Amino acid sequence: MRIRSTTVLLVRKGGEVAMAADGQVTLGETIIKSSAKKLRRLSNGAVIAGFAGSTADAFALLTRFESKLDEYQGRLERAAIELSKDWRTDKYLRNLEALLIVADKTDAFLISGKGDVISSDDGLLSVGSGSMYALAAARALLKHTSLSASEIAKESLRIAGEICIYTNNEVALEVL
Repeated sequence: MRIRSTTVLLVRKGGEVAMAADGQVTLGETIIKSSAKKLRRLSNGAVIAGFAGSTADAFALLTRFESKLDEYQGRLERAAIELSKDWRTDKYLRNLEALLIVADKTDAFLISGKGDVISSDDGLLSVGSGSMYALAAARALLKHTSLSASEIAKESLRIAGEICIYTNNEVALEVL
């Protein structure tokens, strides 16, 4: 059976950076957990990270990413690039199945095992089963409302939870 889990969304607006994630983990067609924690603060709280995919793989990557942050004095972009290089070329890491979104006050990146380090043109990034629903909702809310970044993130996750069977309304939020 395929484990499906998570919707993680990053919204940057008006100097605020908000990352939201749902709490659902699904095995096949069964919800096995509704309150998983998929957001973490790193680098003494200066960086937030969210993950989708295998939990064990994501924790291995988060640990490695935090080491990269330490090694490169908190420079988010450099740490993301170096993690991506390791992830793509290391025999062990290459098999990990997860995606990360990492952000600080000025930058945000989606990092994949394919070597991708993607920033956003519009201040939005998303990963996970319901990510396209959350991203679509966030784009509409960003363009047509005066809601804050944290309000957009929460409402977009709520909308995704109403559409995607692998996303619930147990929303966790971290704000920088």
